[in-house]
Amino acid sequence: MTWLQVVVLAIVQGISEFLPISSSGHLVLVPVAFGWSDQGLAFDVAVHFGSLLAVCAYFWGDIVALVRGGLQVVGFRQDTPESRMALAIGLGTIPAAAAGLTLAGWIETNLRSPSVIVFTLAGYAILMVLADKLCRRDRAVSDVTLKDAIVIGCAQALALVPGTSRSGVTITAGRILGFDRRDAARFSFLLSVPVILLATVYELGSLIMGDAIVPWLQLFVAVIVSAIVAYISIDFFMRVVTKIGLLPFAIYRLVLAAVILYVLV
Repeated sequence: MTWLQVVVLAIVQGISEFLPISSSGHLVLVPVAFGWSDQGLAFDVAVHFGSLLAVCAYFWGDIVALVRGGLQVVGFRQDTPESRMALAIGLGTIPAAAAGLTLAGWIETNLRSPSVIVFTLAGYAILMVLADKLCRRDRAVSDVTLKDAIVIGCAQALALVPGTSRSGVTITAGRILGFDRRDAARFSFLLSVPVILLATVYELGSLIMGDAIVPWLQLFVAVIVSAIVAYISIDFFMRVVTKIGLLPFAIYRLVLAAVILYVLV
């Protein structure tokens, strides 16, 4: 990889990981657009780790509360808001983790294509707008139930398909369940932590077991760039979704899908 490729793809990952526009779709399309070769597993590990650092830094208080709640759950201690949230996040992680272990290879081989991305970008954009405009918004993240967590977790599993957007589909599910925009986004981002962590550990294990040469300096830069950009992206999205909603991101998805379709045809 060239340094230009490293920086551009790290920025793309940082911007798109937490905006509802699909990071996986952009990481497929950008190399195609520039005629670059696939960035490889090592780079994916680096930029995912950068995204993980960003969301943990932005929601540090929530992360500390979740760890405390997780310890309460493991120790069978008192029932608290922190323990209920930790249990919800844990249950919500199971569908995506199970789907990733069983279907990730098949999806990587069969669905990582621009034509699939066109369909998922446009389809989920329409669903996103309908959910945001038509559904009630009177529930807070403190109201989340285990049933809510499982439903949103199943939605998160759909994000394995490129072009879907993990944040987009989970926030849409949260809005369908009646959560306020900001709280739907907050739960979505907290739910991303164990999923990104598991994906990073899995990819890192595959990298260690392989025999590829690892460009450590490039990966370090990719981690730093993706983390900084992802942090800014989260802050931007939380401000926009509170004031405007999901419509601007849905419009972007539809425009991007139309451009890809035009190029394909």
